[in-house]
Amino acid sequence: MEFLKFLPLRGPNIWTYRPVLEVWLDIGALEDSPSNTIPGFYERLTAWMPSLAEHRCGIGEPGGFLERLREGTWPGHILEHVTLELQSMAGMQGGFGKARSTNVRGVYKVVVRSRNEEVSRAAFIAGRDLVMAAIEDRPFDVAATLAELRDMVDSLCLGPSTACIVDAATERQIPAIRLTDGNLVQLGYGARQHRVWTAETDQTSAIAEGISRDKDLTKSLLQTCGVPVPEGRIVDNPADAWEAAEDIGLPVVVKPSDGNHGRGVSTELMKRAEVEAAFKLADAEGSEVIVERFVRGNEHRLLVIGGRLAAAARGESVSVLGDGQSTIAQLIDLQINSDPRRGEAEEFPLDLLSIAQNPSVVFEIERQGYTADSILPKNTAVIIQRNGNIALDVTDLVHPEVAAAAVLAAKIVGLDIAGIDMVAEDISQPLDVQRGAIVEVNAGPGLLMHLKPAEGQPRPVGRAIVDSLFAENDSGRIPVIGIAGSRGKTLVAKIIARLLHLSGQYVGLACSDGLYFDQRLIEKQDCATWAAGQKLLINRRVDAAVIENSMSSILTEGLAYDRCQVGLVTNLQAELHYGASYIETPEQVYNVLRTQVDVVLSSGTAVLNANDPQVAQMAELSDGAVIFFTRVANLPMVVAHLAANGQAVILHDDRILLVTGSAKIVLTKLTSIPLLGADCHGEKLDYVLAAIAAAWALGISPALIRAGIETFSVMPADVEFDITRKIV
Repeated sequence: MEFLKFLPLRGPNIWTYRPVLEVWLDIGALEDSPSNTIPGFYERLTAWMPSLAEHRCGIGEPGGFLERLREGTWPGHILEHVTLELQSMAGMQGGFGKARSTNVRGVYKVVVRSRNEEVSRAAFIAGRDLVMAAIEDRPFDVAATLAELRDMVDSLCLGPSTACIVDAATERQIPAIRLTDGNLVQLGYGARQHRVWTAETDQTSAIAEGISRDKDLTKSLLQTCGVPVPEGRIVDNPADAWEAAEDIGLPVVVKPSDGNHGRGVSTELMKRAEVEAAFKLADAEGSEVIVERFVRGNEHRLLVIGGRLAAAARGESVSVLGDGQSTIAQLIDLQINSDPRRGEAEEFPLDLLSIAQNPSVVFEIERQGYTADSILPKNTAVIIQRNGNIALDVTDLVHPEVAAAAVLAAKIVGLDIAGIDMVAEDISQPLDVQRGAIVEVNAGPGLLMHLKPAEGQPRPVGRAIVDSLFAENDSGRIPVIGIAGSRGKTLVAKIIARLLHLSGQYVGLACSDGLYFDQRLIEKQDCATWAAGQKLLINRRVDAAVIENSMSSILTEGLAYDRCQVGLVTNLQAELHYGASYIETPEQVYNVLRTQVDVVLSSGTAVLNANDPQVAQMAELSDGAVIFFTRVANLPMVVAHLAANGQAVILHDDRILLVTGSAKIVLTKLTSIPLLGADCHGEKLDYVLAAIAAAWALGISPALIRAGIETFSVMPADVEFDITRKIV
């Protein structure tokens, strides 16, 4: 099997609404060898990947794919399912896949859902090698392959915290664009967007984040505003730390003023030696050191999002129990690090405990009279870590006054998303009755403890973050106008952009003539591409985006947007597109151009050429409304559409009419449109009608449309139409 081409389709495409990786695959002589003709192939493949039994394939129920294997299917189809399963087993969910033959014998297009191009490409290559090994009866190391793919998923895909925010946005039909290889993500388009970076947003104040890092300043502000905090102060050296401890009263806590994840924090210190040793641990973190009153009770993390308590979790100390044979270091691995909640990857809510990398653990063991190499007597318990193990959900137990204190603390510091560290013996009781206190306020708090608690109910914290950024009915969308077809797209796009500009909007335009912002040419090259369209959607100044889509860009890149307010198809001339990407029939051309209509929002409009039967047929595909444009007013389809109170832009007695049902608005006369010139009924008329229909769909007033059309002028390049040019 030979890969001829990899095509990452990063937006909606001819296969599905989601990004996919399309592979052109040549199976050569294997075209004559379906799976049921290869001795032992079924047994080898299913032994390596028994989970293929869950694939439904054609029959729509588990076992469907295995049935196809037994009956006989071809390597392209098999590679599709193996690649999907490799992705899934590596931790990158897919689900969608297709394998279709082309007009060239032995050449297939194989497609899988792709959340990351590099991972999907590696899965395809590994899948090909696995299938060939099964065909040729050679060994294949599935475990090693999955380990490599898992490493790629961990390093290349969104982390679980960011992913939960993106998933929540998707549920609300808010689009998302990943802006970096890391976790910086844009939610929404253009001027309506917000940005998130794990648990920080573009509403997170840099000043507030700076305050939260300074623990002493945070505590001072909270105390001034009446929030209960433990007494304490910054100390300069070990002796000063002990002096502060004596002033405050034992036991005390020693911690760095600028720290997180519990690093350098020592609690319940009773002796001078402990306090002085704890000072050195905290000082090693590189910031000032604080000594403060030890608050009795359990450690809690309260997550505040947008001025509301979103979740709460309780921590627990971690101990080992001696067996009389193992060292404490060995017991940590056997009894603590074996916990499935612990791991190095971001998906684990708790970290692995490493003695070598955690001096606080060594200190905790030594203050109890042991070392890491001590063999612990049978049934003797030793505390390994007193803080930082927060994984038990207690959201439903939080007292309203406790929740109010947490919300107030976040407000005082100025954080839109805050992790409030609180110590209390009973979170269901007010803090003042138990001398509970808030000990820290953290920016960018971890979310996993709330998404995957060890006990209790997972909390929809991703949805809470999205809801804090976008009002209930706000999808974060700007008007996106997508234009496809065989001819005239660029002129239509420029007219629409001009009309939107006249309506007072800052308009981005990506077309084959270039990239424009607010009528200003930024790039002079073919910008009817996915990359150019993305530039419009990322620009925070853009109020509306007009994007031309060529056949080539739809086939090889996908659309730049997930959905659009207006989807316009100018015409369909199939012969202009033959020869590219194995496109050879009118039906194939139709299936490409229909992509533009498939993505129209339910609140949007498909603008279609009623004079072109294949384009007019796309009306049934629109989730939104339909506006036809035509120079032939009595077309049966248009008459029926208007009878159902539909809308159309039609030509009648050399006048352009906006028609809704039986109501008509005379827009202008053809002779009043300079663009048409002497040939008022030439090819450009269709494109003028199309642009008018799109502007009408966008709510631009007829008076403004009239003014824009009657004053629109173009450069010569805009009006040259080469009938013989082959367009892909």
